Amino acid sequence: MSVSYVDWGGRVKLTWLPSTELPERKLITSVHAFCFDREQLLMVNLKNRGWDFPGGHIEVGETPEDCVKREVLEEAYAKGLCTLLGMIEVNHSENDQWNEKSPYPLVGYQVFYRIDLTELLPFEGKYESTQRILIDPNEIANYYTGWNETHQAILEKALTC
Repeated sequence: MSVSYVDWGGRVKLTWLPSTELPERKLITSVHAFCFDREQLLMVNLKNRGWDFPGGHIEVGETPEDCVKREVLEEAYAKGLCTLLGMIEVNHSENDQWNEKSPYPLVGYQVFYRIDLTELLPFEGKYESTQRILIDPNEIANYYTGWNETHQAILEKALTC
């Protein structure tokens, strides 16, 4: 278990929980993927956010796995085999900006998957991303703004999965 604090409109506690079980659907705020093509990690350059992992919000009728596959296809133009890694518990208990009208629950979850790429389609940039690249996973902190211990724990789980 790894814990980090971030400033997401107030102090937010992130706790990495490796797991093969999903939390209640209503508590899942987003899904994300660490995608690998052999030993290289796929990153996407998202408009207004910079380099990130493919991911997003679950649509009505989607499972978390269906969502992450759709997001990887839309943002990275890639397909692959999915393995659940676990989740980050996003806890706003110490966030004095959080209230009942906030768009996220007091305690929610970001679910993470490893995707082993089976197909890289031609990149079109029609949705949120402007580029995709494959990098050495050890270089991720050079791309991802705000890389922290919690993200490192997820990467380590993904690399051993």
